[in-house]
Order: sequence, then structure tokens, then C-alpha cells
Amino acid sequence: MNSFVTHLESALDGTRLEPGQVHGLHRGRPLWVRYDLDAIRRTIAPEQLLQRTPSLWRYRELLPLPLDVEPVTLGEGMSPLLPCPRLGRRLGLDQLWIKDESQLPTGSFKSRGMTVAVSLAKHLGLTRLAIPTAGNAGGALAAYAARAGLEVFVFMPEDTLLINQLEAWLCGAKVFLVNGLINDCGRLVREGADSMGWFDFSTLKEPYRLEGKKTMGLELAEQLGWTLPEVLLYPTGGGTGLIGMWKAFAELRELGWLRDSRLPRLVSCQSEGCAPIVRAFEQGAEFAELFPNARTVASGLRVPVAVGDFMMLRAIRESDGCAVAGSESRIVEWMRTAMTLEGISLCPESAICLDVLERLIAQQVVRPKERVVVFNTGAAQKYPEVVSLKLPRLDLSQAINFAELLDLATG
Repeated sequence: MNSFVTHLESALDGTRLEPGQVHGLHRGRPLWVRYDLDAIRRTIAPEQLLQRTPSLWRYRELLPLPLDVEPVTLGEGMSPLLPCPRLGRRLGLDQLWIKDESQLPTGSFKSRGMTVAVSLAKHLGLTRLAIPTAGNAGGALAAYAARAGLEVFVFMPEDTLLINQLEAWLCGAKVFLVNGLINDCGRLVREGADSMGWFDFSTLKEPYRLEGKKTMGLELAEQLGWTLPEVLLYPTGGGTGLIGMWKAFAELRELGWLRDSRLPRLVSCQSEGCAPIVRAFEQGAEFAELFPNARTVASGLRVPVAVGDFMMLRAIRESDGCAVAGSESRIVEWMRTAMTLEGISLCPESAICLDVLERLIAQQVVRPKERVVVFNTGAAQKYPEVVSLKLPRLDLSQAINFAELLDLATG
């Protein structure tokens, strides 16, 4: 057997599609990849994973690439689950962890989706790919496509961070800046598909980035001894990570690998400057409306409309979780607080999670004894424009009064 995939399935109406073929959206909505979980249960036990390389590809049976096909990889390992006792005490929690995706090859969790999706693209014979991106996804696709020898077109809002622009360009992508938001870039990708012959790699518009992202959930369960925390906070733009982990937890529960069938409460964290999922959750809506005038320095959260909105909202509600908007004005404060206390390179998107977490603790929605995991989806050093910094300068032509250094240092 080359793969345990049985079929692909419309997330909206359940229509079944054949595996092993190129698929995008079905009737405008995303697809699930479904597996023969009974066959997987008979083939492998969770303890056998310990004998494999600590990489997301250790979960090959739960991934869509045929077992006899070599993946397109940059050596992505398991991201560490780091206990954060000082930050936990600052927030009033006994057990706080950060799962640090910043240590993946392209500096963000986007490596997960791209290693799987590009592996499938190459296997299925695609040669030209296109993506709209406001941040890390474009660079990650460019890197993995370069590894695979595929051609890539990247469309970015013109104010996309310079590092994201450079990353995609240096990896050989054809990069274009657009005077609009990510949804405007997505429109260009759609409009050019027929004439340019590229495949749309937008979030959830192909089914395999989701499968890569779900490995965050598989790793988390393994790292916690096949248990799961009570609360999981995740910064939500396109929502693939949140949706993917909820899928992973359901698959693990059906496989019987979890020691406790209880699943985490999912908290979708968005910025008050772009919060379509929060607004839809609060209104009890199934779908989210376009968020007007979307603005946030957390570029991964600047997604005013998401094709997987209903999938996010279902996962949040099924988990008895919530969607909350954090304060845009406190992003840098939370980045520095977390990095000062724990040394973890926290991105602006995950800083929003900490602001949300503080609010939920104050409201007693999250309780001090609960196990809480926050996902850090990228490295702080990929966001230099977010922080406006003026450090004190020392003039070597003058005598240095070292007793004054503490007063001069930026606090």
C-alpha cells in the first residue's frame, strides 16, 4: 500500500473525491484528506514513533504523500515544547508552555504546510505555483519550491515586511508587490490561473498544507505523553493551523492513541485591527464577513476574509473554545515581556495570544491550574519593522561613567 489516504472530502457538503489527483477547492470551499484509520491502527503503534527521526515526517502514515515517495524537505525537525514558568507566574498560571515554531527551517510554522504541499505538488506533476501572502507563507513556498525545482509566483501587499520580500526573491520566486491586501493578491492569483497555468497555493485552496499544519497537533500530543492541554491558544489569520490541529486531535482520538479522550478548548486569537473570526463567533454566525479596513502589524493576522472561516468556527465551537481579539497597542510590550522572561523569539502574532490569555485569566475563563499551550508561529527577528527602537549611544571620545549606565539603558 502506497498511502493510507482513502479519499478527499468537501468540508462543506461531504462530497467525496478521488485521491492521487490534483484538487483545489470544491464548489468554492476546502477539502479534507481522509485516511483509513483502522488500517493505520493495525500498522503502527505510537511507541514505534520513538524509533524514527524526530521530524514531522515521522507521522508518514497520517500524511498524504505515498510512503515510497521521497518528500521535499529542508530538514524540519519537531519544534520544542518549552515550559515557561516565569511568564506563567506573570500571568497567574501554574503550567504554561510555548510550542516554538520559530525554530523550523524558514523561521515559522509555514514550513510544515509547505514541505507536505510542495511534496504532493511535485509528486502530482505540477510545475508552476502561485501564492498570495502577507508574510511568511510566500518565503516558505519559495524555499520548498526551490528545493523541488518548481517555479513560483508570489504576490504580496506592498507594505509586506522586507525580510519576507527578500526571502521569496532570494529563493528564486517571481515576486510582485500589490497596492492592496492579501485578498486582493488572492484575486490576482485567481484571475491569472488560466492564462498563466499556475496552481493556486492560497491558504486552504489546496488540501495538503492543512495536513502539514496538523503535525503541530500530533507533535503536541506526543510531547505531552499522548495527552493534551486544557487550553490551546493560536494566532488565527487563514486558520490552517487551528483547523489542522483539530483534525489531528480527532484522528488521534479515533486511533485510540490518546490516554484521555478530552480535547483542548481552542482559543482563536486575532488582533482588534483585523478580527473577522472573532466578530462571527460573537454573532453566532457560520461564516465570517469581510473585515473592513484591516490593519495590524502582525502581518500573519491581516486576513480580512478566509475561505476556511466556517471550518475555524466549527472547530472553536466543537471544542467549547472562543475567539478573542487582543490589543494591537500591546503587541511590542508582550513580545518584550515574553522574550525578557523566557528568551523565546516571539512573533507579533503570538504576542496577541498573550494579551488574549491575560484577559481570559482575568475573566476566569482560563483557570490557574489548567495546562495552557501558546503557539509561537514565527521568529521575532523576521519582524524588524514592528519595533521602533532608539538605544542609548556611548561616545568613545569621552570618559564613560559606568555608574550611569543603568539609568541610560532602555528599560
